[in-house]
Amino acid sequence: MRQTQTAMLHYAAPPVVGGVEAVIQAHARVLVENGYPATVIAGRGAAEALPAGAGFVRIPEVDSLHPVIARASTALAQGQVPPDFAALTARLAGSLGPILCQFDVVIVHNVFTKHFNLPLTAALYRLLDAGDLRHVIAWCHDLTWTSPHSRSLVHQGYPWDLLRTYRPDVSYVAVSRQRQQELATLLGCPVGRVRVVYNGVDPGALLGLSSVGQDLATRLGLWASDLNLLMPVRVTRAKNIEFSLRVMAALKAPDYGPRLVVTGPPDPHDTESMAYFRSLQALRRELGVEAEVRFVAELGPDPAQPFTIEASVVGDLYRVSDVMFMPSHREGFGMPVLEAGLAGLPVVCAASVPAAREIGGADVIAFDAQQDPVQLAERIRTWAERDPVHRLRRRVRQQYTWPAIFGRGIRPLLDRGPRDAM
Repeated sequence: MRQTQTAMLHYAAPPVVGGVEAVIQAHARVLVENGYPATVIAGRGAAEALPAGAGFVRIPEVDSLHPVIARASTALAQGQVPPDFAALTARLAGSLGPILCQFDVVIVHNVFTKHFNLPLTAALYRLLDAGDLRHVIAWCHDLTWTSPHSRSLVHQGYPWDLLRTYRPDVSYVAVSRQRQQELATLLGCPVGRVRVVYNGVDPGALLGLSSVGQDLATRLGLWASDLNLLMPVRVTRAKNIEFSLRVMAALKAPDYGPRLVVTGPPDPHDTESMAYFRSLQALRRELGVEAEVRFVAELGPDPAQPFTIEASVVGDLYRVSDVMFMPSHREGFGMPVLEAGLAGLPVVCAASVPAAREIGGADVIAFDAQQDPVQLAERIRTWAERDPVHRLRRRVRQQYTWPAIFGRGIRPLLDRGPRDAM
């Protein structure tokens, strides 16, 4: 099946540094990763600065800082339409038309609502009037007509009025509910004709994850989870992993999906260690928490050979987890308590662990290893629901990463036409 061919148009593209340019970079990456061919069209930028697989077309006069465009903008800011405005518009329409007509979707960032290149805005209107563009999305980050900083740079009449003219053949996107209302009021259209698609965050880049760590986080379902508990331990009876499985069974609910990740493997050469591991797998099935409790050891290509990860990848998992959980029967020291402290994770730990008792003190959530797992689960859930840092972290990773934004907000726009995209 042929995938939607998408173009993104803006004055500039990476490596130019700017908020819109960063969004274009993210859009290009998430489009390519999801199999949507993407091409960036700009007046400045470089193909090598874009994600692998994204195309790049440079049209110099699309740049708001192109000398000819800059001269026109200076006159327009003073309320004067330069004599060559029509010629500039025709030239840009002539350059853009043969390129943009090849795409199923053209996402235009800011050009329909900002004054930085009004000949470009007018050229797009000309191509729309001629029916040369299939589906245009006006991605509106900023609005000149309502901005206290740039409102004085636009004036009554043509071409400034283009920046506040509603077109039913264009899909409008705003980056916040506030901007949605502002844009709908400016255009004089129903607010429902402006779709809100928030900006997102790249969690792997922000958290500094290795490729292995990012892949593990995705395979383990940590981005969609309501609560990520990390057990950075080997699979041995001293770690009391069966207790953690029962805690997870109590935490699990129809409206709540936690994850527990055990990072270390059993000893494949120790029959007792392997027997314990198999008993944990059986208990996991019995408790119905196979999706919620994950052993990194199971994720390798050979089921008979436990998969192991380096300490640096364990560090990645610390950064995507919410709680370090350590219900050990016994520990000589309890190094994960220190690691979690440095990583900024709350520690939920058996009170008998020396590092928790002697170093963590009142700053860890300590419990008796003989405690009822249901009671401990309630305690953990109560903490999670009351802690504002955790609540925001959970909301962002579930709803506002770029993959989540793509699935919920961008893909529907690409797969629909302008009149049914709302």
